[in-house]
Amino acid sequence: MESGPARELKITPIRNGTVIDHIPEGLALEVLRIVGGGRLGRDSTVSIALHVRSAKQEWKDILKVENVEISDRAANAIALLAPSATISIIREYTVREKHPVSLPDRIDGILRCPNLECITNQAEPVESSFEVIHQRPIRLRCRYCDELVTNFLPQLP
Repeated sequence: MESGPARELKITPIRNGTVIDHIPEGLALEVLRIVGGGRLGRDSTVSIALHVRSAKQEWKDILKVENVEISDRAANAIALLAPSATISIIREYTVREKHPVSLPDRIDGILRCPNLECITNQAEPVESSFEVIHQRPIRLRCRYCDELVTNFLPQLP
């Protein structure tokens, strides 16, 4: 069998939407869950590239979601899960905004406090709130009960 030039398969460009790049390998489906994969409409085509070679990091995942611009809350959740990710907003096939994810000083409503006695886990209408006390590795402290959190999976409604 003759070997010819390598054939490169590409994901088609999106007209409008969000591209999340530099997701650590194996986490694209979790990032899609954060973006709201289960609630996307028929006009929101989703493209996922898994295990892509990268110059910046050895391997990465990429997620493209058409006709969706993610919220600040979703971007904060992505920063918790994939701190090396970048978010690009696409409009009319052109990158209009591109920035790395970053953690704010405070994370609200994304995580549950692991302390079952915390007021945020009771029948009270209190949204969880965490102070970011360390960026890498990420360490958070509950603003209500002072519980330290180092192991987490963001949960958006």
